[in-house]
Amino acid sequence: MRSHNCGQVNESLIDQTVTVSGWAHRRRDHGGVIFIDLRDASGLLQVVVDPDAVEAFKLAETVRNEHVLQITARVRPRPEGTTNPDMPTGMVEVYATEMVVLNRADPIPFQLDEDDVSEAVRLRYRYLDLRREPMQRIFRLRSSVTKYFRDFLEAESFVDIETPILTKSTPEGARDYLVPSRVHQGDFFALPQSPQLFKQLLMVAGFERYYQIARCFRDEDLRADRQPEFTQLDIETSFMNEDQIMAMMEGMIRGLFKSTMGIELDAEFPQMTYADAVEQYGIDRPDLRIPLKLVSVTDLMVDSGFKVFAAPANSEDGRVAALRIPGGSQKLSRKEIDGYADFVGNYGARGLAYIKVNDISTGREGLQSPIVKNLSDDALAGVIERTGAENGDLIFFGADKAKIVNDALAALRVKVGHDLDMVQTEWAPMWVVDFPMFERDEDSGRWTSLHHPFTAPKVDQMDELKTDPGKVLSRAYDMVLNGTEIGGGSIRIHQTDVQKLAFEALGIGDDEAEEKFGFLLDALRFGAPPHGGIAFGVDRITAMMSKVDSIRDVIAFPKTQKASCLLTDAPSGVDKTQLRDLHIRLSPAAQALKAEAAGE
Repeated sequence: MRSHNCGQVNESLIDQTVTVSGWAHRRRDHGGVIFIDLRDASGLLQVVVDPDAVEAFKLAETVRNEHVLQITARVRPRPEGTTNPDMPTGMVEVYATEMVVLNRADPIPFQLDEDDVSEAVRLRYRYLDLRREPMQRIFRLRSSVTKYFRDFLEAESFVDIETPILTKSTPEGARDYLVPSRVHQGDFFALPQSPQLFKQLLMVAGFERYYQIARCFRDEDLRADRQPEFTQLDIETSFMNEDQIMAMMEGMIRGLFKSTMGIELDAEFPQMTYADAVEQYGIDRPDLRIPLKLVSVTDLMVDSGFKVFAAPANSEDGRVAALRIPGGSQKLSRKEIDGYADFVGNYGARGLAYIKVNDISTGREGLQSPIVKNLSDDALAGVIERTGAENGDLIFFGADKAKIVNDALAALRVKVGHDLDMVQTEWAPMWVVDFPMFERDEDSGRWTSLHHPFTAPKVDQMDELKTDPGKVLSRAYDMVLNGTEIGGGSIRIHQTDVQKLAFEALGIGDDEAEEKFGFLLDALRFGAPPHGGIAFGVDRITAMMSKVDSIRDVIAFPKTQKASCLLTDAPSGVDKTQLRDLHIRLSPAAQALKAEAAGE
């Protein structure tokens, strides 16, 4: 239906006749001559229609935006003064001799070049939203990303293997999406949160190097970087330790940015332990583009008469930390400081103390703050020394449970860094290593896996796995880019007895382990090799490279924050016959809620 794509028509085709097809992006009537910007996936082409082409002109008069057209035309140079060197087709136009309307378009709910269309409208008419050039660009980039991953891994002898979508529900991680079985009454499949166990089984099967661009599903509350279904690059290897895996993955990500964006990332990604990351940045995925760091001053406040600081300083789970803002005393107004106090309230902080450093040489008198009078000279001197504060600086303080302090100051650090233009580089990749293997669940008091229960402990901590699980570090590693975790992995447990110890630490007894993970324990008995892997978030990486705020913009047909699809109106009710075949009956409460939602 065409001899050339719109974006291919250039000076090399002048005086030739071409046939092009696409959408009418814009139509302009200039007093007897009609101009149509014709758009296809390759770009825009200016079409000129004048009354000499009688039939074509009659049709052109009826064309509306987004009509689908086929045009036969002669290529000619644009008149002097009308060229556009920024467009591949900007030096030429085509003079239409024939036109066919392949399909007409009703008036569309928004213009494709509008910038202020609501997200709800964009998602309702996603197929129109995807016609827009920025969205086309994003999905071509996404295609380049996945192609690069495949090419890199295939060159490294990885094998692409699909794993099941209908699988077994496991007790770890987020909620599963469940699929009822018609054949096995009362039983359910689960959609996979990741291919974790299957890729380990593939290592037992002897493939040694596996990858998959896998769809994963998690029934969890949504944020900008989460969706109920998402895509990850899943990787597993045998006979490689964590340093070897990290080095290979570093090379892959470095090559990805170079290949798709022409960006040179660091020659070697820095590594930081989990403990240092939380101590210095309040979070296990620090944004190293911003130079600000947290400094613990808990010990300086133990004997303080200021209860706001003394209480957490003397609490087992408390922390007092300082965040120095160079030049902040002069750069930030009182109104802005109060705004930051409101901001940290979103993270559970009950306030934000501060000290303005006016003149260090005069001691207490050179410090300005309502809290100065409550702190001893030794405590104030210790804060100044430990933070490295200088005249003109501002010091913020967090004092509460360690988690609240870390969460609040970690977020504040990033916000202030951006507000004061302190970002030092565009891209800052890093590795976080030496994660705790377990953490306490605040509600139940039980140990839970920080990553997942198949992560291997440090080799020299096997005994502590029995005696003191809280001290055990794992062989896990996360790749972080600009404060976002883009990939996480670990060396796995490959011995049955060690896996059982990990289950025991989690309160999973032999019977439960056999019921839920018996197939894995059996497999480990038959010569499972040492193995490990990693998974990268394809959606997150593409969103970062595209500089969009939400991964919804890099997923062709995403869900809303309420996990619904505005385009197809999913999830939706199903026929009672289908429910009966699945041995399911809605409860009276569920029926009432559905009736209320339907306005009945």
